[in-house]
Amino acid sequence: MNDTNAQSETRYKRILLKLSGEAFAGGKPFGLDGPTLSRIADDIVDARNNLGVEVAVVVGGGNIWRGISGAEGGLDRAQADYMGMLATVMNALALQDVLEQKGIPTRLQSAIAMPQVAEEYIRRKAIRHLEKDRVVIFAAGTGNPFFTTDTTAALRAVEIEAEVLLKGTHGSVDGIYTADPKVDPDATKISKLSYLDVLNRDLRVMDSTAITHCMENNMPIVVFNLMGDGNLRSLLCGESIGTLVE
Repeated sequence: MNDTNAQSETRYKRILLKLSGEAFAGGKPFGLDGPTLSRIADDIVDARNNLGVEVAVVVGGGNIWRGISGAEGGLDRAQADYMGMLATVMNALALQDVLEQKGIPTRLQSAIAMPQVAEEYIRRKAIRHLEKDRVVIFAAGTGNPFFTTDTTAALRAVEIEAEVLLKGTHGSVDGIYTADPKVDPDATKISKLSYLDVLNRDLRVMDSTAITHCMENNMPIVVFNLMGDGNLRSLLCGESIGTLVE
């Protein structure tokens, strides 16, 4: 049953949620962790069912394969990146299955044609799915090598006219810091900063292409700890969670 009071207070109507592949692994070095996947799906279910938010998702593939690592191992970079795109499809299929087991109508769209398992990415069809309260998962990146899934998230967020790009981190990092908090004990969290601040200070929360695209299209970004209990709901309901980039 929808929470009508929560819906009326929800900050965003349509969001693009960026999930790293590493988040799907839970505490494992690679692969898929079932409980973690279910936990992420529960947050999406809550946002859709109880807050009335239209949810689109871009998934990474770093828990299975990273193109840069493959290139460093001697593979052609373009070939390695295509392998990474296939890894994102595997993660997207897993998320779709878990969501549908929880009763959520879901559509998977791939930037690489594979009609047996996913729809072809079509912008207008994706928007129509969202309008019909279906969760849309975007896989295979942009369909082009040399572009990250961060850039895919920025591109799709603008294309589907999302109100915000939410980049969910995993582990203990709950926003953007002045330095890597895992390395520098004096690093402090930043609650808000501009796109140019991120670029000029080389904060590396997302790649520069993604940040620039969001800046040129006035797409706000919120970096937050996806795994924090209730964080997505709190953020959607207006609480100051993570770091806002605009």
